[in-house]
Amino acid sequence: MLEVLTGLISGIVSGTGMGGGTILILVLSVFIGVEQHTAQATNLIFFVPTSIAAIIIAFKEKLIEWKTGRNIAIAGIIGAIIGSIIMSKLEVKLLRKCFAIFLAIIAIYEIYSLKKQYNSYSKEK
Repeated sequence: MLEVLTGLISGIVSGTGMGGGTILILVLSVFIGVEQHTAQATNLIFFVPTSIAAIIIAFKEKLIEWKTGRNIAIAGIIGAIIGSIIMSKLEVKLLRKCFAIFLAIIAIYEIYSLKKQYNSYSKEK
């Protein structure tokens, strides 16, 4: 049941373009006990169908900038190959630390963005 709930929540977050895989990896590795390499690789399988569904809806809503998307996709494929090779060679402890640092950077950025937004809103009043 936890897997189904995790998939549902991760799918919703992925559909919004905010990276539901981050939630998936966290739940798989921390709460379900899946080894970090496996959790991150499982995320890759999760990513394909969820992104196809999101692409279809975004396409219907005419929200995709194809030229930008193409360039990002090409660079992303190259980056994914490099990242997968690096991930497969890292020890579990180091991989977990890298993932934790990644989450911390995202959290710091989000807090900074909210604070900046709050400050600009406060100045308007």
